[in-house]
Amino acid sequence: MSPAQQEFLLKERFYRQKVTILRFMILVLFLALWELGAQTGTLNDFIFSSPLKIASCFLRMTEDKSIFLHIGVTMWETLLSFFLVVSVSLGAALLLWSWKSFADIAEPYLVALNSLPKSALAPLLIVWLGNNRKTIIVAAVSVALFGSIMTLFTNFHQTDPEKIKLIRAFGGTRADVLFKVLLPSSVPVIISSMKVNVGLCLVGVIIGEFLAADAGLGYLIIYGQQTFRMDQVVMSIVILCLISAILYQGISILEKRIR
Repeated sequence: MSPAQQEFLLKERFYRQKVTILRFMILVLFLALWELGAQTGTLNDFIFSSPLKIASCFLRMTEDKSIFLHIGVTMWETLLSFFLVVSVSLGAALLLWSWKSFADIAEPYLVALNSLPKSALAPLLIVWLGNNRKTIIVAAVSVALFGSIMTLFTNFHQTDPEKIKLIRAFGGTRADVLFKVLLPSSVPVIISSMKVNVGLCLVGVIIGEFLAADAGLGYLIIYGQQTFRMDQVVMSIVILCLISAILYQGISILEKRIR
């Protein structure tokens, strides 16, 4: 490795370390100011809680293991809905790509369903499906599904036609076009769609848990709001942020391995 390359790598490593340190310092400063405001009365700790109260609430729920139940329920519902969204949206997008007349007919309905505020469907889902986990999963899937189908179908439709002509010229079938051109060229878009969908599924799960749950972080938020336990509410929101970051990083690691 040349001296110039070594210098470049050192600069890159130093830059990443500097960014990491600054991120950590900003977080520590934010928590310190938050706690200081709560201790001095600048912030109303009954409404805004405080880092120490949140930590105390987490430790208390850790001792009776109730927090692990709520985290596990939300994680399971999110991962199940995410798997359903990825598989169904990919299958539907492939169907639309292979069946042009059906795609032309279905497109305005997909646009309308994607534009519909999904929270408006929640009361109907409770009536149709009942107050149970099925309602939560369907609510989460509905938040991400239609947008994912449209994104994937648009990308499939924009695949380089010259590559498809080349496959056809060598006697390739529709399956050859699918597995040798369409899917390999669409991997970046599929991964990007997964990054978006995992967050949307988590949002959908929380919406469902607000209305139809007896466990989960969304249930904790609603219960804490009704009993004026703001430390429990803020703790649940912080855990949701951590879960979202972990799921996003997991897909980023998958993306690096695939590439």
